[in-house]
Amino acid sequence: MPGTSIVHKTGSKKRRDAAMQRILVILLSLGSLVMIIPLIWMISTSFDWAARLELGFPPRFWPLDPSLKNYRAAFTNVPMLKYIFNSLTVVAGVIVVSVMSALLSGYALSKIRFIGSNFVLVLALSTLMIPFEMTMIPQYLLFSSMKLIDTYWAFYLPAMHYAFGTFMAKAFIDQLPSSLREAAIIDGAGEFSVFGKIYFPLCTPIVATMIILLFLGVWNDLLWPLLALKSPAKYTIQLGLAMFTYNNGINKLPSIIMAATTVSLVPVVVVYLFLQRYIIESIALTGIKQ
Repeated sequence: MPGTSIVHKTGSKKRRDAAMQRILVILLSLGSLVMIIPLIWMISTSFDWAARLELGFPPRFWPLDPSLKNYRAAFTNVPMLKYIFNSLTVVAGVIVVSVMSALLSGYALSKIRFIGSNFVLVLALSTLMIPFEMTMIPQYLLFSSMKLIDTYWAFYLPAMHYAFGTFMAKAFIDQLPSSLREAAIIDGAGEFSVFGKIYFPLCTPIVATMIILLFLGVWNDLLWPLLALKSPAKYTIQLGLAMFTYNNGINKLPSIIMAATTVSLVPVVVVYLFLQRYIIESIALTGIKQ
Protein backbone atom coordinates (compact mmCIF):
# COMPACT_ATOMS: atom_id res chain seq x y z
CA MET A 1 0.00 0.00 0.00
CA PRO A 2 1.35 3.49 -0.87
CA GLY A 3 0.30 4.94 2.49
CA THR A 4 2.01 2.15 4.41
CA SER A 5 5.21 2.67 2.39
CA ILE A 6 5.25 6.41 3.18
CA VAL A 7 4.71 5.76 6.89
CA HIS A 8 7.48 3.14 6.87
CA LYS A 9 9.91 5.55 5.15
CA THR A 10 9.02 8.33 7.57
CA GLY A 11 9.57 6.04 10.55
CA SER A 12 12.91 4.86 9.18
CA LYS A 13 14.04 8.44 8.64
CA LYS A 14 13.10 9.39 12.19
CA ARG A 15 15.02 6.40 13.57
CA ARG A 16 18.10 7.31 11.51
CA ASP A 17 17.90 10.93 12.65
CA ALA A 18 17.55 9.82 16.29
CA ALA A 19 20.53 7.46 15.93
CA MET A 20 22.66 10.19 14.34
CA GLN A 21 21.69 12.58 17.12
CA ARG A 22 22.72 10.05 19.78
CA ILE A 23 26.06 9.48 18.03
CA LEU A 24 26.60 13.25 17.83
CA VAL A 25 25.84 13.66 21.53
CA ILE A 26 28.29 10.87 22.40
CA LEU A 27 31.05 12.37 20.25
CA LEU A 28 30.50 15.85 21.67
CA SER A 29 30.48 14.45 25.20
CA LEU A 30 33.78 12.66 24.59
CA GLY A 31 35.26 15.84 23.15
CA SER A 32 34.06 17.80 26.18
CA LEU A 33 35.67 15.28 28.52
CA VAL A 34 38.99 15.53 26.68
CA MET A 35 38.93 19.29 27.21
CA ILE A 36 37.54 19.45 30.75
CA ILE A 37 39.57 16.64 32.39
CA PRO A 38 42.87 18.62 32.32
CA LEU A 39 41.04 21.61 33.81
CA ILE A 40 39.60 19.51 36.63
CA TRP A 41 43.02 17.99 37.28
CA MET A 42 44.63 21.44 37.38
CA ILE A 43 42.09 22.78 39.88
CA SER A 44 42.32 19.66 42.03
CA THR A 45 46.12 19.83 42.06
CA SER A 46 46.01 23.51 42.99
CA PHE A 47 44.29 22.55 46.26
CA ASP A 48 46.57 19.55 46.92
CA TRP A 49 49.41 20.53 49.28
CA ALA A 50 50.88 17.04 48.88
CA ALA A 51 51.52 17.78 45.20
CA ARG A 52 53.88 20.68 45.91
CA LEU A 53 56.89 18.37 45.54
CA GLU A 54 55.75 16.03 42.79
CA LEU A 55 52.71 15.21 40.75
CA GLY A 56 51.23 11.80 41.40
CA PHE A 57 50.73 9.30 38.61
CA PRO A 58 48.15 8.39 37.60
CA PRO A 59 46.72 11.91 38.05
CA ARG A 60 44.57 12.47 41.14
CA PHE A 61 41.25 14.20 40.64
CA TRP A 62 40.74 14.76 44.35
CA PRO A 63 43.30 16.49 46.62
CA LEU A 64 45.25 14.08 48.78
CA ASP A 65 45.96 16.87 51.28
CA PRO A 66 43.31 19.60 50.71
CA SER A 67 44.66 23.02 51.60
CA LEU A 68 44.78 26.68 50.55
CA LYS A 69 48.53 26.83 51.21
CA ASN A 70 49.29 26.58 47.50
CA TYR A 71 47.34 29.77 46.84
CA ARG A 72 48.99 31.57 49.74
CA ALA A 73 52.39 30.46 48.45
CA ALA A 74 51.49 31.58 44.92
CA PHE A 75 50.53 35.07 46.06
CA THR A 76 53.61 35.21 48.27
CA ASN A 77 56.09 34.22 45.55
CA VAL A 78 54.38 35.82 42.55
CA PRO A 79 53.01 39.40 42.41
CA MET A 80 49.74 38.03 41.06
CA LEU A 81 47.67 41.16 41.62
CA LYS A 82 50.27 43.30 39.84
CA TYR A 83 50.40 40.96 36.87
CA ILE A 84 46.60 40.75 36.70
CA PHE A 85 46.34 44.55 36.82
CA ASN A 86 48.93 44.84 34.02
CA SER A 87 47.02 42.32 31.91
CA LEU A 88 43.75 44.15 32.49
CA THR A 89 45.42 47.40 31.45
CA VAL A 90 46.65 45.84 28.23
CA VAL A 91 43.37 44.06 27.54
CA ALA A 92 41.23 47.15 28.18
CA GLY A 93 43.29 49.31 25.83
CA VAL A 94 43.37 46.69 23.09
CA ILE A 95 39.63 46.08 23.35
CA VAL A 96 38.74 49.78 23.14
CA VAL A 97 41.03 50.40 20.16
CA SER A 98 40.13 47.19 18.30
CA VAL A 99 36.37 47.38 18.84
CA MET A 100 36.09 51.03 17.81
CA SER A 101 38.32 50.45 14.78
CA ALA A 102 36.32 47.39 13.72
CA LEU A 103 32.93 49.04 14.22
CA LEU A 104 33.87 52.22 12.36
CA SER A 105 35.42 50.36 9.45
CA GLY A 106 32.57 47.84 9.39
CA TYR A 107 30.02 50.65 9.35
CA ALA A 108 31.84 52.40 6.50
CA LEU A 109 32.09 49.21 4.44
CA SER A 110 28.47 48.30 5.09
CA LYS A 111 26.57 51.57 4.78
CA ILE A 112 28.71 54.22 3.09
CA ARG A 113 29.74 52.01 0.16
CA PHE A 114 32.63 54.15 -1.12
CA ILE A 115 34.53 53.35 -4.29
CA GLY A 116 36.81 50.37 -3.76
CA SER A 117 35.13 49.26 -0.52
CA ASN A 118 35.05 45.62 -1.60
CA PHE A 119 38.76 45.74 -2.43
CA VAL A 120 39.52 47.26 0.98
CA LEU A 121 37.60 44.48 2.71
CA VAL A 122 39.36 41.74 0.72
CA LEU A 123 42.72 43.39 1.39
CA ALA A 124 42.01 43.53 5.13
CA LEU A 125 40.85 39.92 5.24
CA SER A 126 43.89 38.76 3.27
CA THR A 127 46.07 39.76 6.22
CA LEU A 128 44.42 36.97 8.23
CA MET A 129 46.33 34.49 6.09
CA ILE A 130 49.68 35.87 7.26
CA PRO A 131 50.81 34.18 10.50
CA PHE A 132 52.00 36.43 13.30
CA GLU A 133 55.35 34.62 13.38
CA MET A 134 56.15 36.17 9.98
CA THR A 135 55.45 39.73 11.10
CA MET A 136 56.60 39.76 14.72
CA ILE A 137 60.28 40.50 13.94
CA PRO A 138 59.53 43.43 11.58
CA GLN A 139 56.96 44.65 14.09
CA TYR A 140 59.48 44.42 16.91
CA LEU A 141 62.10 46.31 14.89
CA LEU A 142 59.55 48.98 14.01
CA PHE A 143 58.49 49.57 17.60
CA SER A 144 62.10 49.40 18.75
CA SER A 145 63.02 52.22 16.33
CA MET A 146 60.03 54.19 17.63
CA LYS A 147 61.20 53.66 21.25
CA LEU A 148 57.93 51.92 22.10
CA ILE A 149 59.37 48.61 23.30
CA ASP A 150 58.64 48.05 26.99
CA THR A 151 55.54 50.23 26.75
CA TYR A 152 51.92 49.24 26.35
CA TRP A 153 51.74 51.22 23.11
CA ALA A 154 53.35 48.18 21.52
CA PHE A 155 49.99 46.48 22.15
CA TYR A 156 47.60 49.37 21.50
CA LEU A 157 48.88 50.48 18.09
CA PRO A 158 48.70 47.06 16.35
CA ALA A 159 45.17 46.71 17.76
CA MET A 160 43.99 49.39 15.31
CA HIS A 161 44.01 46.70 12.63
CA TYR A 162 41.42 44.08 13.61
CA ALA A 163 40.45 42.52 10.30
CA PHE A 164 38.29 39.73 11.71
CA GLY A 165 36.42 42.26 13.84
CA THR A 166 35.83 44.41 10.76
CA PHE A 167 34.41 41.40 8.96
CA MET A 168 32.10 40.56 11.87
CA ALA A 169 31.00 44.18 12.29
CA LYS A 170 30.22 44.54 8.59
CA ALA A 171 28.25 41.28 8.54
CA PHE A 172 26.26 42.42 11.58
CA ILE A 173 25.60 45.98 10.37
CA ASP A 174 24.50 44.60 6.98
CA GLN A 175 21.47 43.17 8.82
CA LEU A 176 20.49 46.60 10.16
CA PRO A 177 18.20 48.72 7.93
CA SER A 178 19.87 51.42 5.84
CA SER A 179 16.71 53.51 6.13
CA LEU A 180 17.83 54.52 9.64
CA ARG A 181 20.93 56.18 8.19
CA GLU A 182 19.03 57.79 5.32
CA ALA A 183 16.42 59.30 7.65
CA ALA A 184 19.08 60.64 10.01
CA ILE A 185 21.07 62.22 7.16
CA ILE A 186 17.91 63.87 5.83
CA ASP A 187 17.44 65.37 9.29
CA GLY A 188 20.94 66.83 9.07
CA ALA A 189 22.98 64.31 11.08
CA GLY A 190 26.59 63.59 10.13
CA GLU A 191 28.09 60.15 9.67
CA PHE A 192 29.65 60.08 13.15
CA SER A 193 26.33 61.10 14.70
CA VAL A 194 24.50 58.41 12.73
CA PHE A 195 27.00 55.79 13.83
CA GLY A 196 27.27 56.88 17.46
CA LYS A 197 23.59 57.55 18.18
CA ILE A 198 21.83 55.01 15.96
CA TYR A 199 23.99 52.07 14.91
CA PHE A 200 26.42 51.78 17.79
CA PRO A 201 23.67 51.07 20.42
CA LEU A 202 22.31 48.34 18.13
CA CYS A 203 25.71 46.61 17.91
CA THR A 204 25.77 45.34 21.51
CA PRO A 205 25.76 41.61 20.58
CA ILE A 206 28.67 41.88 18.14
CA VAL A 207 30.59 44.17 20.52
CA ALA A 208 30.23 41.56 23.29
CA THR A 209 31.45 38.86 20.92
CA MET A 210 34.52 40.88 19.97
CA ILE A 211 35.22 41.67 23.63
CA ILE A 212 35.28 37.98 24.52
CA LEU A 213 37.45 37.00 21.55
CA LEU A 214 39.88 39.84 22.18
CA PHE A 215 39.96 39.21 25.92
CA LEU A 216 40.82 35.55 25.40
CA GLY A 217 43.44 36.30 22.76
CA VAL A 218 45.22 39.12 24.58
CA TRP A 219 44.95 37.61 28.07
CA ASN A 220 46.46 34.30 26.98
CA ASP A 221 49.12 35.80 24.69
CA LEU A 222 52.70 35.03 25.67
CA LEU A 223 54.88 35.44 22.57
CA TRP A 224 54.39 39.15 21.87
CA PRO A 225 54.60 40.23 25.55
CA LEU A 226 57.82 38.20 25.79
CA LEU A 227 59.29 40.31 22.98
CA ALA A 228 57.72 43.67 23.80
CA LEU A 229 58.11 43.87 27.59
CA LYS A 230 61.45 44.05 29.38
CA SER A 231 60.59 45.37 32.84
CA PRO A 232 59.23 42.79 35.32
CA ALA A 233 56.98 45.52 36.75
CA LYS A 234 55.12 45.62 33.40
CA TYR A 235 54.77 41.87 32.87
CA THR A 236 51.35 40.50 31.96
CA ILE A 237 49.97 37.53 33.89
CA GLN A 238 51.05 34.90 31.36
CA LEU A 239 54.54 36.30 31.02
CA GLY A 240 54.87 36.65 34.80
CA LEU A 241 53.81 33.03 35.35
CA ALA A 242 56.18 31.82 32.63
CA MET A 243 59.11 33.66 34.19
CA PHE A 244 58.21 32.37 37.65
CA THR A 245 58.05 28.82 36.32
CA TYR A 246 61.36 29.21 34.48
CA ASN A 247 63.18 30.73 37.43
CA ASN A 248 61.90 28.29 40.04
CA GLY A 249 61.55 25.11 38.04
CA ILE A 250 58.11 23.67 37.41
CA ASN A 251 59.09 20.28 38.81
CA LYS A 252 59.85 21.82 42.20
CA LEU A 253 56.56 23.61 42.83
CA PRO A 254 53.91 22.03 40.59
CA SER A 255 50.90 22.57 42.84
CA ILE A 256 51.84 26.24 43.40
CA ILE A 257 52.13 26.72 39.65
CA MET A 258 48.69 25.14 39.28
CA ALA A 259 47.28 27.50 41.91
CA ALA A 260 48.72 30.55 40.16
CA THR A 261 47.43 29.33 36.80
CA THR A 262 43.96 28.74 38.24
CA VAL A 263 43.88 32.31 39.57
CA SER A 264 44.86 33.60 36.12
CA LEU A 265 41.80 31.88 34.62
CA VAL A 266 39.27 33.57 36.91
CA PRO A 267 38.95 36.87 34.94
CA VAL A 268 38.47 34.94 31.69
CA VAL A 269 35.68 32.81 33.17
CA VAL A 270 33.97 35.85 34.70
CA VAL A 271 34.00 37.80 31.43
CA TYR A 272 32.72 34.83 29.46
CA LEU A 273 29.89 34.10 31.90
CA PHE A 274 28.71 37.71 31.74
CA LEU A 275 28.84 38.03 27.95
CA GLN A 276 28.17 34.53 26.59
CA ARG A 277 24.50 35.16 25.80
CA TYR A 278 25.47 37.96 23.42
CA ILE A 279 27.62 35.56 21.38
CA ILE A 280 24.60 33.35 20.70
CA GLU A 281 22.55 36.40 19.75
CA SER A 282 25.18 37.73 17.36
CA ILE A 283 25.59 34.32 15.70
CA ALA A 284 21.82 34.06 15.25
CA LEU A 285 21.65 37.50 13.65
CA THR A 286 24.69 37.30 11.37
CA GLY A 287 25.11 33.60 10.67
CA ILE A 288 28.79 33.82 11.60
CA LYS A 289 30.18 30.62 13.10
CA GLN A 290 32.98 31.11 15.63
